Amino acid sequence: MVFILQAICAIHAVKTGNQAKWIWIIVFVPGIGCLLYLFTEVFNKRHVSSLQNDVVNIVNPGARIKELEKKFRFSDTLANRTALADAYLEKGLYQEAIDLYEPALTGLFESNEHIINQLIRAYFATERYDDINRIAPRIANAFNFSKNRSAILYALALEKAGHLEQADKQFKALNHRFSNYEARYTYGQFLLRANRIDDVDTLYSDIVNEASNMSRREMGESKIWIDKAAKELSNLSTE
Repeated sequence: MVFILQAICAIHAVKTGNQAKWIWIIVFVPGIGCLLYLFTEVFNKRHVSSLQNDVVNIVNPGARIKELEKKFRFSDTLANRTALADAYLEKGLYQEAIDLYEPALTGLFESNEHIINQLIRAYFATERYDDINRIAPRIANAFNFSKNRSAILYALALEKAGHLEQADKQFKALNHRFSNYEARYTYGQFLLRANRIDDVDTLYSDIVNEASNMSRREMGESKIWIDKAAKELSNLSTE
């Protein structure tokens, strides 16, 4: 039981960018370390849902999918279809997810943001870049698209397909100060591949300078990307 609790806390710490501070305590001070982590970092409304999902996935990882499959067989509604497809996607069953998403992307739902965002993830995992470039424009101007990881995958898919100018334009649309650090770090990698060193230096310098005015808690899950940008900037200065 303690091992399961340690696993839950460790996974949650990694997902929220708290691993550097907490992993040692969770692993080497079992029980007490887990309780400290739970009461310090977890027990607020924002993280309770995430923790519940971690518990279910660790204790009985196949139970949720079986239940969703049962519901879908009983009633093929859009809600049941997408819930099962989402579960398949999180499990890494990409083709199974695609087979459920694609028939739903018709008629009134041909520009459904959730389905398209999820399909982009599934297509990218199966290297179907042309399919991403076909459906992503339907929601590229949506208010929340730039905050979704599928926007990064769209830019990368454009690069993979050889549409470099379009990829650069898409990455630029994600380059917002004090946010989108994964997208901005990934943009820097795109610029490196294009040998645009001065642009990389400017971008990563901006990220590091912004981070100097942020606490670890404010960085949250972005810290890993900020650290990566700082490391790349350091490497550029030594070359």
